[in-house]
Amino acid sequence: MNAVETLFVLVGLVAFATVLGLVWRARTGRIKRTATTGSSAAAAAGSAAASEDNRIVIDGVAPFGSRVTLLQFSTEACAICPTVRTQLSALAAEFDDGTGSVVHVEVDVTSRPEIANRFNLLQSPTTFILDGNDELHARIGGAPKINDLRAELGRMLAPALV
Repeated sequence: MNAVETLFVLVGLVAFATVLGLVWRARTGRIKRTATTGSSAAAAAGSAAASEDNRIVIDGVAPFGSRVTLLQFSTEACAICPTVRTQLSALAAEFDDGTGSVVHVEVDVTSRPEIANRFNLLQSPTTFILDGNDELHARIGGAPKINDLRAELGRMLAPALV
């Protein structure tokens, strides 16, 4: 391989790595709503059996909020998890009405790999937004974008128009 070919290969690798990095950066911290969120009136009403299937239950964790739970999955090796913990706790306190309606719960999955497997956790932190029925509303991989999360909480907690 001559010098020109080597240069083209190196430039190609740098370009490929840059594109992958930009895609990863664009996806990290974004709120991804679940497929059933707001899909139809029937799905929103749901049956008791369907609701039970979508409910998030994890043994040995603090109680969930009556309206919204910010469920953070962390690991011991996660460098940004303490910062995310602080931000999510402050956000929950900001939106809570003093009755435990909005809470932040952190689960360390370092010694509980069954939880990571069950919920397909591929990075830490991963945050689930649960509604008042403990059903998954949305998930966020990586550090959440706090302004987007604040807007999502405002939308979830807004009074329903009947």
